[in-house]
Amino acid sequence: MSGDAPDPYARSRAAAARLAELVPGGAHTYAKGPDQYPADIAPIIARGAGAHVWDLDGHEYIEYGSGLRSVILGHAHPLVVDAVRRQVGLGANFTRPAGIEADAAERFLTSVPGAEMVKFAKNGSDVTTAAVRLARAHTGRDLVAICADHPFFSVDDWFIGATAMPAGIPSAVRELTVTFPYGDLDATRRLLQEHGERIACLVLEAGEPAPGYLSALRDLAHAHGALLIFDEMITGLRWHAGGAQTLFGVTPDLSAFGKAIGNGFAVSALAGRRDLMQRGGLDHDAERVFLLSTTHGAETHALAAMIAVLDVFEREDVVARLHATGAELAEGVRAAADAAGVSDHLVVRGRDSNLVFATLDGDGRPSQEYRTLFMRQLLLGGVLAPSLVVSDATSAADVRRTVEVVADAAVVYRKALEAGDPTPWMGGRSIRPVFRTYA
Repeated sequence: MSGDAPDPYARSRAAAARLAELVPGGAHTYAKGPDQYPADIAPIIARGAGAHVWDLDGHEYIEYGSGLRSVILGHAHPLVVDAVRRQVGLGANFTRPAGIEADAAERFLTSVPGAEMVKFAKNGSDVTTAAVRLARAHTGRDLVAICADHPFFSVDDWFIGATAMPAGIPSAVRELTVTFPYGDLDATRRLLQEHGERIACLVLEAGEPAPGYLSALRDLAHAHGALLIFDEMITGLRWHAGGAQTLFGVTPDLSAFGKAIGNGFAVSALAGRRDLMQRGGLDHDAERVFLLSTTHGAETHALAAMIAVLDVFEREDVVARLHATGAELAEGVRAAADAAGVSDHLVVRGRDSNLVFATLDGDGRPSQEYRTLFMRQLLLGGVLAPSLVVSDATSAADVRRTVEVVADAAVVYRKALEAGDPTPWMGGRSIRPVFRTYA
């Protein structure tokens, strides 16, 4: 800010400073950190309703990617809030299981027909790591093969050791994770052949597969004695109420759900074949697996939220609405970019229910500087968009307004391309990748 003009983001800036002092990285999730936003406009949120949020300074934004894709129905959805309010008034956690735990398990398994048993936890990392542990126990093998084209599976060592931030993870642990490319069966086959009988499982998001790829990958894994694990954190509900496995008709051995199933409330799920899942229970003669044992994994209000979400999906075609809204948004953004002459540089990608954008420089290379410029212009126009992922609360009016803001941002984008330098429009340092070795 300059001169004596009041800072319109003063409260957010002060709160961000407090967070930086008290919380490593200034946020409890790196993807929400200040380095993921322009330096001079990084709003701290006070409240949300539907597809809109308000920051501490009173600015209203149309929000995309709400809650890192966890709020699929919209903030404070009345049916979810009512279910949570009723349940939490009865108590949230007890010394023995609550009756709602059986109700929630039954409801989840009805929605995911390929799964035979389920265990709940709080975070996606909890359940993906449990799946890996179970696969290792079942196969007696130590290596984990993860898809190199998918950005995140867990905060735990078996995954983080394979990223650009492996500090604190012993090399012996890092050596137990190998990678394979999405969609390339021959490369995966070579990997399985190279490591003989050491690979316990293949872990991936189902994504947007070519016809026959997922079933062939499952057959390939099984032929080499490995298990197939789907990470359904994003695809679960957003692709289909039963996950990508239901949409594509390929049942993995184990799958991990989270994010949208609680509409922002903390609940995740490990699901899979009965013979595998039972190893974490008491009704078998094999060596026991310490699968999942979390104090808060079955908090009653979070399970009530999940049941309410799944009920909405059963009654209404939420997925179809997400796709229709996303398609309208994608068409509008592409048209705005084309009108400004930047369609080769501002690119919309992904499934209509899960849209992201790429920002490319004058040479067509991915650019964090141009991402900073673009996100800053959106924020100035009242659009908070680290992605273009819609929720069921995103309205036609929201889409129209967003396209208007994108059109204005695209004009600025063009000016920066013509100048060969986005710096004057960045508001300070550029956004940085989450996974980087040094701050």
